Amino acid sequence: MRRRTAALALGTAAAMVLTGCSAMSPNANGTVTLNMVESLTNPSRTDLLKGLIADFEKQNPKIKVNLISPPTEQADQKIQQMLQSGSGVDALEVRDITVGPWSNNGWLYDMEKDLKGWQGWNAMTENAVKASEDAKGRTYFVPYGFYGLSLFYRKDLLKDAGFSKPPASWDQLLKQASAINDPAKRRYGYAFRGGANANSNATAIIEAYVADKVDLANGYKLKNGRTIFSAPEALDALKTYLTLFKKASPKSSVSWGYPEMVEAFSNGSTAFLLQDPEVIATVSESKSISKEQWDTAPLVAGPGGKTVQPLATAGWGIAKGSKHKAETVKLIKFLSQGKASTDFTKKNSLVPILKSATEDPFYKTGPWSSYVTMTKHPDTYLNVSQPRGVTWWREWEQKSDADVQKMVIGKISPKELLTGWDAYWTKKWEQEK
Repeated sequence: MRRRTAALALGTAAAMVLTGCSAMSPNANGTVTLNMVESLTNPSRTDLLKGLIADFEKQNPKIKVNLISPPTEQADQKIQQMLQSGSGVDALEVRDITVGPWSNNGWLYDMEKDLKGWQGWNAMTENAVKASEDAKGRTYFVPYGFYGLSLFYRKDLLKDAGFSKPPASWDQLLKQASAINDPAKRRYGYAFRGGANANSNATAIIEAYVADKVDLANGYKLKNGRTIFSAPEALDALKTYLTLFKKASPKSSVSWGYPEMVEAFSNGSTAFLLQDPEVIATVSESKSISKEQWDTAPLVAGPGGKTVQPLATAGWGIAKGSKHKAETVKLIKFLSQGKASTDFTKKNSLVPILKSATEDPFYKTGPWSSYVTMTKHPDTYLNVSQPRGVTWWREWEQKSDADVQKMVIGKISPKELLTGWDAYWTKKWEQEK
């Protein structure tokens, strides 16, 4: 994910840390002011949240909400500082990669009792309900949406190469991307991810190849308890992935992250892109591409005809130090229901948390239809939970991104990479026992 930033918000956030206690105190007329901090900040998203907050305040005239929007690159660090101070935060954005360390440090409030019997759960998808609970049944955040992978493809480039439909498997993707690839014309088959978050796409193909063996409760484990990186199929997956780079991707993509990948797809340099749904909005707004030139297809499958959809998520939680938990629960309930939830997911291009979305024309047509297809065929597109909440996830991202790049430039082999990843996770899980 990539977000634009506003430097002014950082100063505002810092000021709120210092003035948090007084800001949270009820006014003379009994009005309570809640401090709400977002993490994935961008201007349009902040404006949307302010509008939703205004609607909430109309329904709850005794509650005011002060939205704090630190720049994205520094937001999680800023939120952590605010949480450590013990005051100044009521509602906050909690991500699947921050919930582990923040809850382990005792900074997040468990809403399980507050939300027990809440009717809002009945309107949510099974994935949303599951994502709201940790292994011990605690609710540290209510998801506002999901980031799931789909295959973006250029319809015009496929047609020019003689293909009538997008690939349904990794092997087909390699075939089509290789056929389209023509460096002399600066046209490439695949927008390879070799830079930031390179591990995510490499893991996606591995999970697809081991789909029949994967533990759905932990996408990095096989049903036999070993890591997915230990499976023979994982080596086949990485060999295919490396070939996709060598035969169908620009050499410069060894360092590509989100912006380079999306730009190359939008300007017609690459035919295929594996990305989250937020890219639907980004590509739709691009002046370099028309809606007739592109579409999305379901996530490509492994040799067994199945694939694994690792759903990343984030949501709204409550700081343990909040003095106004009951009012903050009201705010979170409001944001997680009805029009507020629908508006937030649509305008942020997220996989929705509400069951009703599958019948919404917005999601049933165009680029979003691939997500509806995957939702309706859970036996083919297996939803798994990745261990993104572990305290060492950031460490893992840095290590695995570096390893993918080493493999791509030939410093290590696919087998050496997998041996290292298998050893890493095996050791970490042993230490947890």
